[in-house]
Amino acid sequence: MKTTLITGANRGIGLEFTKQYAADGWRVIACSRHPENSDALNKLAAQYPDLVKIQALDVADHTHIERLAQILVNESIDLLINNAGIYPASDAGGLGHTDYADWLRTFRINTMAPLKTAESFTAQIARSKQKTIVTISSKMGSVADNSSGGNYLYRSSKTAVNMVVKSLAIDLKPVGITAVILNPGWVKTDMGGPNAMISTEQSVSGMRQVISKLTIADSGKFFDYDGRMIPW
Repeated sequence: MKTTLITGANRGIGLEFTKQYAADGWRVIACSRHPENSDALNKLAAQYPDLVKIQALDVADHTHIERLAQILVNESIDLLINNAGIYPASDAGGLGHTDYADWLRTFRINTMAPLKTAESFTAQIARSKQKTIVTISSKMGSVADNSSGGNYLYRSSKTAVNMVVKSLAIDLKPVGITAVILNPGWVKTDMGGPNAMISTEQSVSGMRQVISKLTIADSGKFFDYDGRMIPW
């Protein structure tokens, strides 16, 4: 039985990943900052009591990540999904109204946390069969695709995490770990809003198809949810 660890599993894309992988018989370590308030996730765990295990994790706090890695020190994790992330509301202010404290917070969650999580769980991933790290990024982190400007905080945090994963792909290749970046598309979630183009089901189903076909030769690549390559 394969195991996946998913950050930000309490809602949106993370919750849908949890639902789909559990339905396929995977063990899911579903991480939430506040498990006691994660009603939908708790219902899912009750539906799959032998498969879905909820763990408290605030990815903004590195000690939380380290503590969870110690709790799960003997696990084999086939798939780490770095899903937790934020879209800072202050980005709406635009040029000349940058909230630099919020920028630091955005980098801590969107960029630093995925690296810290990968570092903390490398041993558990390396001992598994699938040996895969997936980090959910955004096409808004593509320098080549930026034709509208703005969104300085979010864009830069995603561009930076793309580079993090590119380096991870090189550094973890000797132990057989594949690390890739996925763009989920514009998804109808709390973050994506009601005007988004696709559902969480469509997005996650597509990303799971991409994940299922990954090989070590794909490590370091940036994929769209439909499998197409995204320019850096």
